[in-house]
Amino acid sequence: MFLTTVNFAKAKSKTILVQMLSAAGTGYTFNTKRNRLKDKLVLRKHDPFVNKHVLFFEKKKIKSI
Repeated sequence: MFLTTVNFAKAKSKTILVQMLSAAGTGYTFNTKRNRLKDKLVLRKHDPFVNKHVLFFEKKKIKSI
């Protein structure tokens, strides 16, 4: 009987964790999840430094979930 090693391909995750940066220029960031196959996120959320709702753009990928 021969023992062989079998290499299984790892499954890719469906979601990734990304960092969102405020467009107001305050440097305020938060992390959120998005689908790996979608385009980059743009969200409208509250920025506590300017006390207004502003656009948040995806800055970078943090890790796969």
